[in-house]
Amino acid sequence: MESFVSKLYKAHQDCSECPSPKVIQQFFEDVLGLLFPEYSVERINDKFQIEASLVQLNNDLSSILHRNPHLHSGVGSKITAAFFANLEQVFDWIHQDVDAMFAGDPAAKSRTEILRSYPGFYAISAYRIAHSLQGLGVHLIPRMITEFAHSRTGIDIHPGATIGQHFCIDHGTGVVIGETTRIGNHVKIYQGVTLGALSVDKADADSKRHPTIEDNVIIYSGATILGGNTVIGKGSVIGGNVWLTKSVAPRSKVYYQTQMYHADSAVTDMYVFKNDQDEMSQ
Repeated sequence: MESFVSKLYKAHQDCSECPSPKVIQQFFEDVLGLLFPEYSVERINDKFQIEASLVQLNNDLSSILHRNPHLHSGVGSKITAAFFANLEQVFDWIHQDVDAMFAGDPAAKSRTEILRSYPGFYAISAYRIAHSLQGLGVHLIPRMITEFAHSRTGIDIHPGATIGQHFCIDHGTGVVIGETTRIGNHVKIYQGVTLGALSVDKADADSKRHPTIEDNVIIYSGATILGGNTVIGKGSVIGGNVWLTKSVAPRSKVYYQTQMYHADSAVTDMYVFKNDQDEMSQ
């Protein structure tokens, strides 16, 4: 028993500078509640409350960074100031994402419905906030924010990914977007999509391991797209359950097809590639 107590004591001493997940979760939800009253515990009735909330959040982030200097590469006060200076752009981009979800989902009756109930909104908001912090040189804390959203929504977006404007995740469960993924503007992704790496070797940690998705691409449910050199060209449509490790030309349509040959009851699976110039199967 004494040995076990000693192990626990050492663990607590070694972790003395680690931020609590509950503290980080609370900070994120407080930010989200300020940006979107649908997530606020109390209704704000005047501008002075807005200003007071911003001051409080500023103090909260400053305190977190001050207690954990090993988790950022700059001056905590400057990082905090830059984060809140960028918050208006984050706010605007999330609203563009909401517009994309509303336009892209016939079942959505209002933007309020998306804000209050859509997992895609919650996961993308967590990503936008976390990505802003990561871009300012903050470590671990952005990942804690996106993993909290992951546990709640089933959508796993690494804060290091680069995602453009008007991003839509429909349904969302099982979506995985890796650290070095690059996604353009007006991209729509359905549930079960994986934008992943071909290699999990630690030696490749600093290389681009995940695909690039250009503007105006739609990726349907269950599709898997892997590799840092894989580029899905602008305006392409990737069908459900497609597996891709090679680039696709702009304005392509790629879909999975099963053909039955009645003579011998053989079943053949194929991918069909179509674009403006040609059509081929493999």
